[in-house]
Amino acid sequence: MSIKDDMVVQFNYTLRDEAGEVLETNEGLDPIAYLHGHDNMMPGVEKAMEGKAVGEKFSVTLPPEETYGVRNENGEQRVSIKHLQGAKAWKPGMRAIINTEQGQRQVTVLKVGKFMATVDINHPLAGRELTFDLEVVDAREATAEEIAHGHAHGVGGHHH
Repeated sequence: MSIKDDMVVQFNYTLRDEAGEVLETNEGLDPIAYLHGHDNMMPGVEKAMEGKAVGEKFSVTLPPEETYGVRNENGEQRVSIKHLQGAKAWKPGMRAIINTEQGQRQVTVLKVGKFMATVDINHPLAGRELTFDLEVVDAREATAEEIAHGHAHGVGGHHH
């Protein structure tokens, strides 16, 4: 069965940078599950999965536009330290979570003052060409409920 829209796809991945260094992997963990064709996955990864079958292993190198986006050079903002979540004391280089009008966002702390911090709102991997080693573990037709909700349910997906 080839992967197409309205299918729940489960996969394993290893993410590598330009030098081939491993940045992330779900090796030894549950596979990632997503509903194909519903903007639940990075565009480049979803495009690479199209037409693949269970058991296929492949690699794809993607530009920033198809993964975490290009860097916004105006991505520095000053925020109150009280809005940074994830630690009690902050140092440059640390990652924090802030709440925005679009939901939670991961930021990188650049400078810390007594009351304010300068953060970079770009995703840490924005602007980078990345390679994904992918393995399709499972694919099935989505249920009517999953399609209505716009996401996969169960292991590796969303739980209600």
